[in-house]
Amino acid sequence: MLKTIVFPCSLALAATLSAQQPCENLTKLALPHTTITSAALVEGTTAIPPHCDVKATARPTSDSEINFELWLPPSGWNGKYQQVGNGGWAGSIPLVSFAEPLKRGFAVAGTDDGHTAPGAGWAIGHPEKLIDFGYRAVHETALQSRAIVQAFYGREPTRSYFVGCSDGGREALMEAQRFADDFDGIVAGAPAYNWSHLFAGFLWNERALLDDPKATIPAAKLPAIQKAVLGQCDALDGVKDGVIEDPRACQFDPKVLVCKGADSDDCLTAPQAAALAKIYAGPRNPRTGAQIVEGFPPGVEGEQGTWSYWIIPTANRTPAQFIFANTYFGQAVYEDPKWDFRSSNFDEDVLYADKKAGVILSSNSPDLRSFRARGGKLIQYHGWGDAAIPATSSIQYYEEVKDFMTKFPDGRSSSAQPLDNFYLLFMVPGMGHCAGGNGPNTFGNRPGAPIDPDHDVVAALEQWVEKGVAPKQLIGTGKASGDSNATLTRPLCAYPQTAHYNGSGDINLAANFTCK
Repeated sequence: MLKTIVFPCSLALAATLSAQQPCENLTKLALPHTTITSAALVEGTTAIPPHCDVKATARPTSDSEINFELWLPPSGWNGKYQQVGNGGWAGSIPLVSFAEPLKRGFAVAGTDDGHTAPGAGWAIGHPEKLIDFGYRAVHETALQSRAIVQAFYGREPTRSYFVGCSDGGREALMEAQRFADDFDGIVAGAPAYNWSHLFAGFLWNERALLDDPKATIPAAKLPAIQKAVLGQCDALDGVKDGVIEDPRACQFDPKVLVCKGADSDDCLTAPQAAALAKIYAGPRNPRTGAQIVEGFPPGVEGEQGTWSYWIIPTANRTPAQFIFANTYFGQAVYEDPKWDFRSSNFDEDVLYADKKAGVILSSNSPDLRSFRARGGKLIQYHGWGDAAIPATSSIQYYEEVKDFMTKFPDGRSSSAQPLDNFYLLFMVPGMGHCAGGNGPNTFGNRPGAPIDPDHDVVAALEQWVEKGVAPKQLIGTGKASGDSNATLTRPLCAYPQTAHYNGSGDINLAANFTCK
């Protein structure tokens, strides 16, 4: 468990100033199976403050090469450490996510997850590298980076946080499950936690759209699909604002779009409608009927960068879901570059994938007892407009954790403890994958705005960890529907609550909504 060292303010400042060593000296630091390859002061820019840039490589096994980087503020350190997560198959250090934590005074680090190649070809014949990607690289980065922080400042960080989305969300939950002592607080955005089944869902969509050439839905038809969905379901939450508060309430049948006459961009052919229904429904095991992974909720099909990027193929571009499905099954699972998705099935192949790679890559254990017992706090969020990872999967995981923790208390109490004393889930209407989309999709890093726990998820987590004040809601900001110059604010409610319009006042103001 991390130690918390509390100094009086004046003594803490004196200790930091007296113990801090020159950045360049960190190359001499001896760490287990880790080499610091460089350490140099970097001058600041308007976008990035000055920092000590430390680059290192960890080799916990003979086939491991985990590169990580750590930025240390030479002055103004807030005494805390933040580690940021990756996306996709990783393969590079997520430096783009370093600037904001550094501005806030954090020592910040990230890793390439143990490889530098795209896709998952690096996993063929390299089982240790798959483990590095699955969980070891993030854990090693946390251990070694905190040791470097202590060497540089002369004391351990008082608090440690992890913030990630997508694969970074998977990493976040993996840390809470496997390495409960690594972080005091964790933000898990749109977690790809059920990695093996998620990619089976990608394969399902690829088969739905490509097995029958007549079933492929042209991208030009996506706006008509979204228009029909919103026409039926937009007002279900009491306001017509171009965003569906909870798409689970929308029972949209694609058959209503089947062309009555000639085919056009305003309607679907029968095979296309059937394919769309499959995407909404998600895959099931053909033998047992069990749901493999949730389908994609309706309502954002025509939004830029959603279905057109992730799901729908064009003559010039393969959608991201198809790429991930083929790299996972072809490279990580079967280790066969010639593997053909058309030969796959959703019984034996999914079962084999679970046993071969899923046990390493999926962070789907509901057992968070150790994390809760050590006082950890977890905030999870997911956009309802996510076309990469079904939003309902986050609800599924939350409910599984709730069931498990109710049946198996952590030993500190003879009865089950409420889940919201350490774990909160926020569902975000309209938001795409990790960001963007319609609705209140911004709740952190608002340029020019003060950082406060009501509008910023990381600040909310800090307040929860350090002051014991849990966020009852967050305030999301976005663009109002139909007016690119108008701003919308809306409460993001802790699940299972949703935002309800009070019946009067501007529908673009959060004050006129209540979480119920």
